[in-house]
Amino acid sequence: MNLVARLALVISLLGALATWLFLGPLAGLGLQIWAAFIQWGCFYHCGGGVSGFKAALAGGVWGAIMAAVALALIAKVGGGPVGAAICVGMTVAIFILGANISLLAVIPAAVYGYSAVAALALLKPGEDIFSVEIVSNPVINIVLSMIIGSLFAFMSEKIVEMLGTQSGAPVKN
Repeated sequence: MNLVARLALVISLLGALATWLFLGPLAGLGLQIWAAFIQWGCFYHCGGGVSGFKAALAGGVWGAIMAAVALALIAKVGGGPVGAAICVGMTVAIFILGANISLLAVIPAAVYGYSAVAALALLKPGEDIFSVEIVSNPVINIVLSMIIGSLFAFMSEKIVEMLGTQSGAPVKN
């Protein structure tokens, strides 16, 4: 079986399992399967393996934190669309400057984390970045969803590699 077929098989089965977990046993936590899938893709975008796992997760969490800062500033400063734009602009500049740190060098990973937190906060009015509840805090919710997505991504890569080794097919393209 070639690499693409192995990826299709493994990721579709694990994706189905992740969806069941998020919508079934973990449903009470309100975790976001879409954020897990974004992170899963980010893992592969970052090259996979341990280094891809670290880069995707560190960047995603960094972006999530910067989105939380933006949301807090917007709530405190106000100023309507102009105030929101200034807060977003400042925090985006900060998370991009974070790329000077090697662990945060993959800017798209931070964009994914930032965007996911902002999306959840905008989609669910009443979200509170200062809450300690997973269901109502978009930062905690998204970060936990991203962690699970990263773990599924790492597991998918390992299974795909194992299947390639067993079939005698090349592990990497």
